[in-house]
Amino acid sequence: MFAVVRTGGKQYRVAPGDKIVVEKLAGNAGDRVTLGDVMLAGEGGNLKSTDGLTVAAEIVAQAKGDKVTVFKKRRRHNYRRKKGHRQQHTILKIVAIGDEKEPKKTAPKTEAAPKGGAAAKTEAGKSPAAQAKDTADATAAQHDSTAVAGTPTENPAPADQAAAGAEKPAPKKSAKAQAGSTENAAPAKGAAKKAPKAK
Repeated sequence: MFAVVRTGGKQYRVAPGDKIVVEKLAGNAGDRVTLGDVMLAGEGGNLKSTDGLTVAAEIVAQAKGDKVTVFKKRRRHNYRRKKGHRQQHTILKIVAIGDEKEPKKTAPKTEAAPKGGAAAKTEAGKSPAAQAKDTADATAAQHDSTAVAGTPTENPAPADQAAAGAEKPAPKKSAKAQAGSTENAAPAKGAAKKAPKAK
């Protein structure tokens, strides 16, 4: 069963067992709260009447949201205002909608040890070397299961400068550049003086 409840000016679609973050509600962790403003309720495609329907929830924790910085500025008027804010939240766990409660989780069944200690007899019958080998195999299998999938890529950068020089040859300068071209250079001071004009 699901329901749409309104709290803190917002609406949330919930089902038994869900955890939601809502605006701060009064109470401590572990307290029970009742959300009475139920907008919609139903199961699958069938809607149910919401008259007198309530949603029971348990407060998991009181928390704060992320920090928000509010900064105002008016240029050329020496006006700056900086404020920080962290919204307070309550984390709720939905316990029940109306009469329908959260389904209980059953612990997985563990296999009972065989009677008569058959496993103990087989372990006792093994030599210490065989027991050590079994332990090593189990440890290796466990390490393989936790290993990172894939292979790491090699570093594309060369190991040293000599290798870098070998891979990329330096660009060759033209004969004009090697000769010391002064085409774009500033004129020398002596050449800048003009000869006096003949009268």
